Amino acid sequence: MNVERHPFQPFLPEGARMLFLGSFPPQPHRWCMPFYYPNWINDFWRIMGLIHFGDKDHFCIPSQKRFDEAAIRRFCADQGLAFYDTACKVRRLRDNASDAFLEVVTPTDIPALLERIPDCRALITTGEKATGIVAERFSCPVPAVGEYVDIGSGRPLRFWRMPSSSRAYPLPLERKAEFYRRLLV
Repeated sequence: MNVERHPFQPFLPEGARMLFLGSFPPQPHRWCMPFYYPNWINDFWRIMGLIHFGDKDHFCIPSQKRFDEAAIRRFCADQGLAFYDTACKVRRLRDNASDAFLEVVTPTDIPALLERIPDCRALITTGEKATGIVAERFSCPVPAVGEYVDIGSGRPLRFWRMPSSSRAYPLPLERKAEFYRRLLV
């Protein structure tokens, strides 16, 4: 089985105060842009649009079925939102994007990422696999969905667990946004 290397560099804007960690990007043929949460049917950018602009389609270019990557990057830099994933290398046990069929070959050195963003005070996972990896790395309890635990890392840092933004996660968009709103507003 092939080992896939993470296709993106960490997005760590100056002054980042929140680090979002998923598990690993889907296969490139599923992308509508070369940035985090690139799958057109993933709701992450719709959640952000709904919370910050009252419009789930704020970051969408519907006629092209893609997200506006430049607008997303500006928004994230302005809001202090950093992104990477909990795995640098994986094996896909099935030909899909499901976390259930991802084998982590090389986990991300999360403390090294945090060193690069000293203003970060929140580490946010967006799915079960990512949450488990972070909890194991920091030897802390797994927070309930929508909740956080404080973790020791040499600075005040909250570890938040958000519901997956995947459409496979059985929760309406508006309900997912309620969880994320608590974190972001």
